[in-house]
Amino acid sequence: MSQVKKAKHVILIGFDGLGAYAIPKANMPNLKKLMEGGSHSLEARTVLPSSSAVNWASMLMGAGPTAHGFTEWGSKTPEIQPYEVTKYGLFPSIFSVIRDQNPDAKTAVVYSWEGIGPLVEKDAIDVVYHGETEELCMAKAIEIIQEKETKFMFLHLSEPDGVGHNIGHDTPEYYQELERVDAKIGQLLDAVAAAGLTDDTIIMLSADHGGVGKGHGGKSLEEIYIPWIISGPGVKVNHEVKDLIMTYDTGATIAWILGLDMPKSWRGKPVLDSFK
Repeated sequence: MSQVKKAKHVILIGFDGLGAYAIPKANMPNLKKLMEGGSHSLEARTVLPSSSAVNWASMLMGAGPTAHGFTEWGSKTPEIQPYEVTKYGLFPSIFSVIRDQNPDAKTAVVYSWEGIGPLVEKDAIDVVYHGETEELCMAKAIEIIQEKETKFMFLHLSEPDGVGHNIGHDTPEYYQELERVDAKIGQLLDAVAAAGLTDDTIIMLSADHGGVGKGHGGKSLEEIYIPWIISGPGVKVNHEVKDLIMTYDTGATIAWILGLDMPKSWRGKPVLDSFK
């Protein structure tokens, strides 16, 4: 447990449409290095529908759609009245949990899909950056890492979802895109190392959904299974988590790492099996 307390920074990287089914077949040395250097599951599960906004909200908000209210692919306002709303106007997320319990801790969200904007409690976050391109998002994320001040950053990138929709999941083009995804992971790991933060940074990586054919939103395991990877101080090495992981356990795990109390309305549980 004590090792985890060394974690001064947590970075959550979310790749839109990164299906766990693809990872064993993909040429992704940086991602696989993260898996070997930490704990992982390729059978973590989305909430339903297996679509974007509902799952990004669940990941950050520690609970499912009937609690937080965002229920559709492109939800901009909750379709169901949330169980509770913070002073920042939404169901409590990891951002308000950090702000309310550790007001001095700096947080950031960097995202390429505009649909992330309505899901985050902007007034509880120090840096909210919507990049028009993935390159701009990467540059901003690396700049934030170099400043060494941010306790928690969520970086959302839109690929490989675009390729999944335009050309198809489980296609040669999809696997080519995963090589570009992996290069971005490498850039971020290099930035953390260059800033001298490797020993006190926990890196988490996940996705909102997978896909089948040119779509997602359904109930196949190809759509529902998402990668869940964590690496850093206090994390078991080369360990496959066999416990059930739901995407809303991600927010709970971050709160646990940072020593924060979870809201009573959260349903996520920290993935304790991933820690030494």
